[in-house]
Amino acid sequence: MQPDGPYRYTHLLGGSPVGKAWAAIDGQGRFVTVAVLDAAVAASPGWREAFAGIVNHLAQAPGGLPFTYADFSAAAPWVAYPAETGPAAEKLFRALGVDYQPVPTPAPPPVSGPPAPVSGAPHPTSGPPRAVSGAPHPTSGPPLPTSGAPHSVSGPPRPVSAASQPVSGLPRQPIYADPVSGAPISPGLGPSLDDPPQHDPFTAPARRIQPSAPPKRQTGLWVAVAALLLAAVAGGGAGVWAISASGSDPSTPAPAPTATPPAPGLKPWAEATPRSAEERTLATAAPSMVFLEAVLTGFIRNRQDNALLHPEPFTFSRRCTGVVVNNDGHVLTNGQCVQPAPDILLEHALGSLADTRVADGELKAAEVSGFVRARLASSVFTGPEAGTPPAATLYGQLNVAKGDLKDGAAIPGTVVRALSLDEGNLALVKLDQANLPAVELNTSATVTAGTALHALGYGTTDTDYRSAAYQVLTKPVQVTELDVESSTYRINEDIGSSSRGGIVVDGEGRVVGMLDNDLLQPDRLNRLVVPVSRMTGLLDAAGVAHALGEPDRIYRSALDAYFGDDEAEAAARFAEAAEAAPMNALAQAYREASVAAGGEVPSSRPGWAVPLLVAAGVALVGGIVVVVLLRRRPNAR
Repeated sequence: MQPDGPYRYTHLLGGSPVGKAWAAIDGQGRFVTVAVLDAAVAASPGWREAFAGIVNHLAQAPGGLPFTYADFSAAAPWVAYPAETGPAAEKLFRALGVDYQPVPTPAPPPVSGPPAPVSGAPHPTSGPPRAVSGAPHPTSGPPLPTSGAPHSVSGPPRPVSAASQPVSGLPRQPIYADPVSGAPISPGLGPSLDDPPQHDPFTAPARRIQPSAPPKRQTGLWVAVAALLLAAVAGGGAGVWAISASGSDPSTPAPAPTATPPAPGLKPWAEATPRSAEERTLATAAPSMVFLEAVLTGFIRNRQDNALLHPEPFTFSRRCTGVVVNNDGHVLTNGQCVQPAPDILLEHALGSLADTRVADGELKAAEVSGFVRARLASSVFTGPEAGTPPAATLYGQLNVAKGDLKDGAAIPGTVVRALSLDEGNLALVKLDQANLPAVELNTSATVTAGTALHALGYGTTDTDYRSAAYQVLTKPVQVTELDVESSTYRINEDIGSSSRGGIVVDGEGRVVGMLDNDLLQPDRLNRLVVPVSRMTGLLDAAGVAHALGEPDRIYRSALDAYFGDDEAEAAARFAEAAEAAPMNALAQAYREASVAAGGEVPSSRPGWAVPLLVAAGVALVGGIVVVVLLRRRPNAR
């Protein structure tokens, strides 16, 4: 029976007493090897943890086995390796201390043996001899993918011209015929028309016909026509100057930045009905969302004598969501994500140490849990030196984000202040960049059971964890229950494991709470909401103001114009907002949508410019008509 999972399994590769290895194809047509731990074995104490630990240990070891995706929480835990890594599943099962038997490949059919010798000389035959049997032909090949990658069907509400595709190869050179050698020879034409006339001795020296006297010049009429044409040119120039000068009015907003803007982390027009109140809610809050990644590295020591329990450090990566609360770059997020408690870090480190010892044959898989519990009280997780904290780095990204990124769009950050789990599990982070789009906090929000809200947080659908791309995900949610003692409340939907530190907003896009792990539930999903009062309390304790900046107000006024169908005003205001806050990718996207819908910058030309230009054109045409009539008039005698 084939296991469950996001793959199309083709055939069995091998098996062991605790699981099997399968050949499979993923959704993009790539070949993978999937190692599956039997559900019955996974239910036994210690085997699920040992399976996950060995996978992580083999992936982190030098020259190890990196995997593309895994699900250790499934009934039958599994891990997928790229097919080109070789017998990864076999190495995994043998690292667990069990035997592995590959499925034998079918042998080719036997080739017929040599002919038996016969007495006497061979008799010749007509025609060449025929081969009795040839090399065996394979009857099956690698399975081919049956479907391609899905195509996006949503886009912004504007026409977008497709990018031109490069033409392969070099341009062809035209082939010309051979030139004709020599210059063309001109035939003799006799005397040229430009030659001086020959002397005619019979020509009379006096003229036979006398020319008539020239007509009188009509000076006055020509002066009037010239004045009319001059007035037409002057009036036209004045009108053109008035119209063109109005385009350079300093009050006109500057054009949008010419550099390629970042891709928005959320496209509100694709998540809601276009021009609806829901789209406006998402468009208001989405620019302020931040993807955060904290990386912590340290050593496990004996608490009494600081002796190292393992010579190599252990590194952990934690990814979550945050939201910008002012233009200076202050971000509110989940506390345990960016600054986990020491006991949580120590427990993770001891688990990794136990997995390492299982891989080295020094510990059995069933003994992992007991190993961790026995050393929690006598161990400590420190930095490179005893008594120092573990090394920590923190980076934030706006719009579309990418995991394991430490340059480019990744902005370094530091933790300013953090609250414990009992205090609210929040943290205040300062990013090293200003002019970031901020969100508004609704400090007077009233939340009851059944209140309709929107949840926003980062998530990914990529299977490669290390370099996965993250986007802002959103769902409409409802409040299911309130905890009066802690002032927290629960919602009915979860939007992914990386959404802790995300936000829930009201109908105007204002924050009313922050998402957190629901530790009291078995699934521990991010359906617990910390109220906005805890968020403002942390900001007040740190002395940090939460307020919209001028770019935020310009952007919101542009949304007012856009959803009020004033395309011209919206285009101008969005361009101004994009210039003031370049990280607001939605400002540029909505500007392009406004222009595509017919919006343009209002003109400030004077009212007399167009009539004057029309009058000048009429005068110019009239002057030309008069000149033509005068030229065609017969000369007076």
